[in-house]
Amino acid sequence: MTLLQVKDLAVEFSTAEGVVRAVKGVDFEVERGRTLGIVGESGSGKSVTSLAVMGLHRGAEVTGSVLFDGAELIGAPAETVRRLRGRRMAMIFQDALTALHPYFTIGDQIAEAHREHFGSSRKVAWARAVEVLGDVGIPEPARRAGEYPHQFSGGMRQRAMIALALSCEPELIIADEPTTALDVTVQAQVLDLLMKLKEERGLGLIMITHDLGVIARVADEVLVMYGGAAVEQAGCDAVFTDPRHPYTRGLLDSLPRLDAGDGEALHAIPGAPPSLLAPPPGCAFHPRCPVYAADPQAACTDARPPLRQVAPDGHRSACVHAEVTA
Repeated sequence: MTLLQVKDLAVEFSTAEGVVRAVKGVDFEVERGRTLGIVGESGSGKSVTSLAVMGLHRGAEVTGSVLFDGAELIGAPAETVRRLRGRRMAMIFQDALTALHPYFTIGDQIAEAHREHFGSSRKVAWARAVEVLGDVGIPEPARRAGEYPHQFSGGMRQRAMIALALSCEPELIIADEPTTALDVTVQAQVLDLLMKLKEERGLGLIMITHDLGVIARVADEVLVMYGGAAVEQAGCDAVFTDPRHPYTRGLLDSLPRLDAGDGEALHAIPGAPPSLLAPPPGCAFHPRCPVYAADPQAACTDARPPLRQVAPDGHRSACVHAEVTA
């Protein structure tokens, strides 16, 4: 059952240098109990997309459609979106240390969200804070609830962020690079926790990351973004075994390999991400694309290629070179 449906989402920021088109016509869906992975390098539009879904942009022009459980959020009254945010849809931010308020205890911050959305008493809200801290694996939750963010380790702070997101039992969670600053052991623990909670509670989950290893571990569907636009969309297995866009292939080729020879250099995508103020014409990836370099086509530079179906399983790619199979 579809929980979130995003259609033709676009986000623009007006700056002194010009208009920054940070997101350009992105479409995707999230079903209950399923995980959508959004992957791409820094500046690809991943976080801007998630903030637009949550209604957290200020001073930006947001257009398109965001349907949450059938209700349109784009253009909806700010109070309507505010009541959904935290209650039915929640976000886990990338840097827990800056997302959590340094002057309030962890328990107070979780309890505040519960009181805001449920009107519960301080005692009930505090008990809920202790409960969710225990649910996410914080030891001695009754004592740790009275501590401040700086008293928690990086992994524990991220668990506290997850507890805050879960405190009001939302139906959708957006996790914006929740494991970036964590070592691999803690990262695995956090990912296992998110998957366990998703399965137990039937949550819809959006996992935003630049780490394809994370995507392989948790995602059911994958959306690859580049230059503010979606360039590939498919099931997780299809993206890893049959990538249909040169950018996706470049990301996969850049992963370290266990079978690499001694002294073999890591593969890197040449060049730099495009400027969102003055993007290149046509496909934003063509200046860095090895396929275009080997076989230049006017179609790559005339207009931005649409995201089109290239395989019967619904696999979509925004590349003029992607072979369409029947």
